[in-house]
Amino acid sequence: MKLAPLFLATIVVYTGHQANAAALRVSVQSGEFNRQSSIASFTVPAAARGWQRLETESGGAVPFQVDAEGKGWFVLDELKAGAMKSFHLKSGATAAEAVTVKKDGALVRLTVNGKPVAAYQTTPSTPPPGVDAHYAHGVYLHPVHTPAGRLVTGDYPPDHKHQRGIFFAWTHTEFEGRTPDFWNMGKGDTKITASTEFIAVDRTWSGPVQGGFASRHRFTDRLTATPKAMLNEQWTVTAYNVAASGGKAWLLDFVSTQECSGTSPVKLPKYYYGGLGVRGQAAWDPVDAVTFLTSNGDDRKKGDASKANWVHMGGQVEGAPAGLAVLIHPDNFRSPQPLRLNPKNPQLCVAPSATGDWEITPGKPYVSRYRFVIADGPADKAELDRLWNDYAKPPTVTVE
Repeated sequence: MKLAPLFLATIVVYTGHQANAAALRVSVQSGEFNRQSSIASFTVPAAARGWQRLETESGGAVPFQVDAEGKGWFVLDELKAGAMKSFHLKSGATAAEAVTVKKDGALVRLTVNGKPVAAYQTTPSTPPPGVDAHYAHGVYLHPVHTPAGRLVTGDYPPDHKHQRGIFFAWTHTEFEGRTPDFWNMGKGDTKITASTEFIAVDRTWSGPVQGGFASRHRFTDRLTATPKAMLNEQWTVTAYNVAASGGKAWLLDFVSTQECSGTSPVKLPKYYYGGLGVRGQAAWDPVDAVTFLTSNGDDRKKGDASKANWVHMGGQVEGAPAGLAVLIHPDNFRSPQPLRLNPKNPQLCVAPSATGDWEITPGKPYVSRYRFVIADGPADKAELDRLWNDYAKPPTVTVE
């Protein structure tokens, strides 16, 4: 289990400039890949933390944002493999906000340029008519929309009422001799063996380049007389103001960090699903209405139980193709991670337990990183390979 940062950019900061220097030079090297609408970041030197204007060599402004940790973010429009491009960071006004994150009751809504990307359901939502109350669930992303506004996630589906949009849940677990199941909550009867509980939204942020939220959850074992906390989890979800794939896709980063709540480990026996889950939208419920594609070029049948860098699920929505892909970070445990592609419904899971027993141990956080490509149009393998390369091996940024 590795704890590498989200981006692997090599950052070199030269300290020859004084604090009152007019500008810093920011140089970007593309590396081995052609870059297009690529997310780039670097640590801003302390003396320049208040600077908000990033200019091209010709003086044009590039949307730029410094986050709470002092990291600067911008989007590299285009750069050929092996090439370099320079910018100047200087004092100036902050660019106009493009990614907006706002609380709306039990939801946290993420929008880009006024268009909805995703909503985070905090506390349990209200089940639709005909669905028993014990299926109520929270802690998931839904609805999730493409740039054209097409819905790509589902919630409370008739065949698996416990499934919900984009979520994270373990199925087979062993904890102090008990076996709580966080995936199939409510399935079959009213007995709940486990629950994932929303604790708090710690912060939200908006900006010209990116916006998101950080929240906390608790995984609770309910097989004891007194429910017992098993795992503490933090989510960090970030949406970007990026015209990916020619403006046809949103990019949404998802990071889950889980830690043991006490001194007992959480054992995860070998099982074919459990981990990051995605339920596709209701129009894809018929078995022939949804398609899958993996980075290996595999379809639904061949891709099930395979290991891949990314997986796409999609189909027709309101008369046009749409879908979402999960890009799997190479530093994730057992990456490329195993997949579960359900043969009967629009459901996928990135399932690290599929290849053998393992455990989350006290004092060692378990970090999972994924990037969602939420797009209009059919799956495009070449484009998804390119986007995965951007995610896994981003451009290198140096500052002087």
